[in-house]
Amino acid sequence: MEQPAYLPGVIQLSSTNAEISAAAIDHENESTHGQAAWGHIRSGSCKTRGMRTSRLEAFSDGVLAIIITIMVLELKVPHAPTLQALGDSATGFVTYLLSFVYIGIYWNNHHHMFQVVDRVNGTVLWGNLDLLFWLSLLPFTTAWMEETTFARTPVVVYGVNLLLAAAAYFTLQQAIFRVEGGSGLREALGRDVKGKASLVLYLCGIALAFVTPWLAMLVFVGVAIMWLVPDRRVERYLEARESHPA
Repeated sequence: MEQPAYLPGVIQLSSTNAEISAAAIDHENESTHGQAAWGHIRSGSCKTRGMRTSRLEAFSDGVLAIIITIMVLELKVPHAPTLQALGDSATGFVTYLLSFVYIGIYWNNHHHMFQVVDRVNGTVLWGNLDLLFWLSLLPFTTAWMEETTFARTPVVVYGVNLLLAAAAYFTLQQAIFRVEGGSGLREALGRDVKGKASLVLYLCGIALAFVTPWLAMLVFVGVAIMWLVPDRRVERYLEARESHPA
């Protein structure tokens, strides 16, 4: 009895069909796994914990450095090689020094604050930009105050600038409190009497500027001195956390 003849083309076609079927099964399995993974994410089983603070801190450091650079470039160089000519630049140096101290205070407190916080969200990012916006106006308000030799309106505007920067910092703190892990900062700062008192003092300084601008400047200098005193609340909190880890 003769065996049936098998054509090579038929064998090749059958093999190709088998490979196509296997590929289709693999694709279907991958699609199923992909849909399952996406459903796993959408169900909330895979939750994000926020963004890290590294880029926010680096960006803030860069902006503050630029602000200081702009302010120092605003200083007028004496046109004569005499002490009298140097003395004529004293007002500009004093206003620069005050604003430099304020920028330094914000940088210091900003650095301490983000030693406690590990993650941030979009609200914190915008709150940080709000703070940087008001601080970036300091070169302008400082230069105006210096060029008018502490006239009433420029001093009032300078005080408003300080007030809005302080309010933005306070708002940033409140946003951080609501982030996962932000309760540590709340615990570290406690009642934050100094921060709240600063807002009240700025308002008093602005009001005193309408009486005499020099009284307002004394208030602004006093607030800066108050913050220059080392504030170890965050450092004590970090030391306690390291000594007694959860």
